Amino acid sequence: MRTIKGPAIFLAQFAGDAAPYDSLPGLARWAAGHGYKGVQIPSWDARLIDLGKAAESRDYCDELRGTLSEAGVELTELTSHLQGQLVAVHPAYDLAFDGFAPPELRGKPQARQGWAVRQLLLAAKASRNLGLAAHGTFSGALAWPFLYPWPQRPAGLVEEAFDELARRWRPILDAFEEAGVDLCYEIHPGEDLHDGVTFEMFLERLGGHARCNILYDPSHFVLQQLDYLAYLDIYHPRIRMFHAKDAEFRPSGRQGVYGGFQPWAQRAGRFRSLGDGQVDFGAVFSKLSQYGFDGWAVLEWECCIKDSEQGAAEGAPFIARHIIQVAARAFDDFAASGADAATNRALLGLG
Repeated sequence: MRTIKGPAIFLAQFAGDAAPYDSLPGLARWAAGHGYKGVQIPSWDARLIDLGKAAESRDYCDELRGTLSEAGVELTELTSHLQGQLVAVHPAYDLAFDGFAPPELRGKPQARQGWAVRQLLLAAKASRNLGLAAHGTFSGALAWPFLYPWPQRPAGLVEEAFDELARRWRPILDAFEEAGVDLCYEIHPGEDLHDGVTFEMFLERLGGHARCNILYDPSHFVLQQLDYLAYLDIYHPRIRMFHAKDAEFRPSGRQGVYGGFQPWAQRAGRFRSLGDGQVDFGAVFSKLSQYGFDGWAVLEWECCIKDSEQGAAEGAPFIARHIIQVAARAFDDFAASGADAATNRALLGLG
């Protein structure tokens, strides 16, 4: 067993246009001031990182790490959720996702996809240059509009979607293999990889690719009503990143999982600030520790009720309280008999 690292914080939800949120040095000092030991950087935010430069220049990467070190934090991982989403977009979502791409690529789905792939290839090199072990992303989605269809899906539709998804991601995964970095898909509604079965479908088509791994976030499983603790039992060998995010699900006679097209605050299932929802983080941290997860516990703050500053301030001590310093010796060592192999055979009546 190993001790989880943390607390850390994902900067995507906190970056802004006013100090201290408008620069990496400012956000790093802000995070350290709240008690965080690590920061996770969204690679699409040019205020925080130049992804192209990080992919080409080790000197730039050393400077970035130095900036964080001076503030008292370290870099946990990079993420590419927005770029990963654009690797696979169903045409129904073209307009909605165009905002994730540079302005000159909007309205050009094929060019936009090519840009997204190049971004992931840069992310592999940047992660290597920064000395990182894992990288977080989204899978994108080709089949999501057909999740709960009427009329029924034609035979072979989902299979073709996953075949294509695997074709698009294989060269990217091979680049991460070359870089020595795990690519971790956040299992997330809205993505074709949204639960255990869909991850297995994807992994099978990739021949069990060693770099195809999971960013575990229990909040998304609460909203799906999926057993997030059993998920750890099943998929822990592939879980290489962890977002500590809370959620609650309170169905009524008027709405359930689908939410009735309501805004977040009125949905039966909604994200909550860490500690305010229904996730059993004591059990989550116990299982992760049991299975030897030695990555970072990273706060991803999302809440439709609480202010982000309060959420950030409460998040670091919450995570710190839940990190388990794993045992260096067995709890019952005091009662050890000191038996050797010969004694063991004698105890079994084997002479």
